[in-house]
Amino acid sequence: MNLWSERVDVEIVVPVYNEERVLQESIWRLHRYLSLHLAVDWRITIVDNASTDRTLTIAEGLAGSLSDVGVLHLDAKGRGRALKAAWGSSNARVLAYLDVDLSTDLAGLAPLVAPLLSGHSDVAIGTRLTRTSRVIRGTKREFISRSYNGLVRTVLSASFSDAQCGFKAITREAAARLLPLVQDDSWFFDTELLVLAERSGLRIHEVPVDWTDDPDSRVDLRRTAIDDLKGIWRLLNDLGRHRIPVEAIAEELGRGPIGPTTPPRFLSQVLRFGIVGVLSTLAFALLFLVLRPLFGEQAANFLALLLTAVANTGVNRWFTFGVTGRVGAVRHQIQGLVVFGLAWCITSGSLVTLHDVIPHASPAEEILVLTGANLVATVLRFVLLRAWVFRTHRAAPQRRPAPVPAPPATTESPETLEAAQ
Repeated sequence: MNLWSERVDVEIVVPVYNEERVLQESIWRLHRYLSLHLAVDWRITIVDNASTDRTLTIAEGLAGSLSDVGVLHLDAKGRGRALKAAWGSSNARVLAYLDVDLSTDLAGLAPLVAPLLSGHSDVAIGTRLTRTSRVIRGTKREFISRSYNGLVRTVLSASFSDAQCGFKAITREAAARLLPLVQDDSWFFDTELLVLAERSGLRIHEVPVDWTDDPDSRVDLRRTAIDDLKGIWRLLNDLGRHRIPVEAIAEELGRGPIGPTTPPRFLSQVLRFGIVGVLSTLAFALLFLVLRPLFGEQAANFLALLLTAVANTGVNRWFTFGVTGRVGAVRHQIQGLVVFGLAWCITSGSLVTLHDVIPHASPAEEILVLTGANLVATVLRFVLLRAWVFRTHRAAPQRRPAPVPAPPATTESPETLEAAQ
């Protein structure tokens, strides 16, 4: 599928889908800018993602009239799919991409690719979320962008600031190793690639950019948000279960792996624990409703709490407190069951109290009381899990060896000392 035979320094990929309105002007503008301002060998590849309008025809016309412009046609949509196809078959030293609307100021291109060409970095991204970036966009999209990137940094322990800016570059060596591991073919592709790169120890260079929102953007924000949340959960699960060989990539590329080697920060732990707690509470309520007709309220409460406690401890172990591997897993579950016993006392006591006050309480009233009791038990669980079960032990400071006393000074001559010996 390789369009080019000769090797260049930089290949810039422009994924498009039904962009007949802006494609020609954008490619002319990009070609003109590169010819005047990028002092390395370059080329442009337009990747058509199954467009149904005249996009492909226009792209082929551009390739025929402009030097160093090529076209690749795919039969399916997806930005990730386009980049996998173009980057995966390229022989350029550095692989970049940008959105066809050219929302990002092209003045950022040279700073984007320079650290990759020099060997200083492996991946480069444009960021709209630094103080020196100049961004023009609506409040809604600004809020969504910052919320999403905050979620990525919190849940996936990422350190890069802007996952979704359509202005990125990667070295050919890094792309060859990472692209086969990226599962997403759509908008989550960028986030997944960056997280895998960071966990593999690759250096990510950030370039503050000037960015103007495209008012004609046809991205389905609701659908994209749902897909991104699913992608975050899948990636988190795969990394937590060591299904992705990031350590091996780091060793192959001569880097040290970057990952959550230290526990997540307190606020991150609170947020993650809250997510697990909400899901556990919902699971508990569902299990209680299913088990109550079979075993009665007390036994149903015990069984539902036991099942959710085991799952809760396992998920919190790696998701909330960053503990991976099998070492200590059994001990953690036993300690988690002790915490479960305390939580069970709280919830059972709430049921006893309820039936003392309202002897014929309805299932809805029982659920309401148990939900409140579970919230109290959840706070207790967090405190005990953090301070006891998954406590990080600091290494004891090593004692310095006692200084060896210096030999006593002597005024005897060397000849006298030699005779004494």
